[in-house]
Amino acid sequence: MPTPPTPFRTVNPSDLKAPDWHAFMVGAVAPRPVAFVSTQDAEGNVNLSPFSFFNCFGSNPPILVFSPANRVRDNSQKHTLKNVREVAECVIHICDYAMVEQMSLASTEYAKGVNEFVKAGFTEVASEQVRPPRVLEAPAAFECVVEQVVELGTNNGAGNLVICRVVLAHFRQDIVLPSGVGIDPHKLDAIARLGGDWYTRASGSSLFEVPKPNRNFGIGIDQLPEHIRTSDILTGNNLGRLANIEQHALPSPEEVTAFRQEPIVSYTLNKFQEDPTQQRQELMQLGKQLLEEGRLPDAWKVLLLAAG
Repeated sequence: MPTPPTPFRTVNPSDLKAPDWHAFMVGAVAPRPVAFVSTQDAEGNVNLSPFSFFNCFGSNPPILVFSPANRVRDNSQKHTLKNVREVAECVIHICDYAMVEQMSLASTEYAKGVNEFVKAGFTEVASEQVRPPRVLEAPAAFECVVEQVVELGTNNGAGNLVICRVVLAHFRQDIVLPSGVGIDPHKLDAIARLGGDWYTRASGSSLFEVPKPNRNFGIGIDQLPEHIRTSDILTGNNLGRLANIEQHALPSPEEVTAFRQEPIVSYTLNKFQEDPTQQRQELMQLGKQLLEEGRLPDAWKVLLLAAG
């Protein structure tokens, strides 16, 4: 298994200026989903702004939480926070790549009363159960009532948790899975925030699946054969995937022996039969390749053959 990189830089947040610590934290805690939030003040003025201190915290009841933190620069509070204290409702949107530049523009610190829908070129659509409007261009929107605002501090950068309960949701039809339940991540094309000016796009080769361990009772890395567990070819990810297999699903000795007849396996065994060390290395490489192609049973057979 790979050893952790060294050296580390150890940082005590209290030893740094607020902007410097902020850069470390948001740079490392990434990527972060973005809540694109529309709110309304008591006079009916609409505000629209993105927040990357955001996530979902339960589905029954459905709870979303975002945090309009006090500005690191001058400790001032954002219009969104003031608005939800006046009108305890909001709409939280999920943004796709097609709208990321407009979304970023909406984060400009316009004066109170300026409508970011207009400034950023978004289309207002009347919500059905809350007063703030929603963004037509967003692929997903959650109409919410604000259950609670929790102030986490009074200093520059202090968070203010806006705890929201979803009362109605809107999902663009093309992002819904064919089954009618759930969201297709390839169609959603979501964006997320990193540090500085950096974003990431959840699409294409950046999307990958990892089988949930709670579907299996995996044997665990400690139960892997020693030549697999201590391999300098297999990565930690490789070992994790191999170990997420139930005991009964492991290939039998008969299956392993039969797999020797597979063309690529037979070729490897014959080519390096005079050099057992190189043969093992080649089999381990082949097992790694099969594993990364999603062929877990075949990978196991090859890797067991590498034991000699």
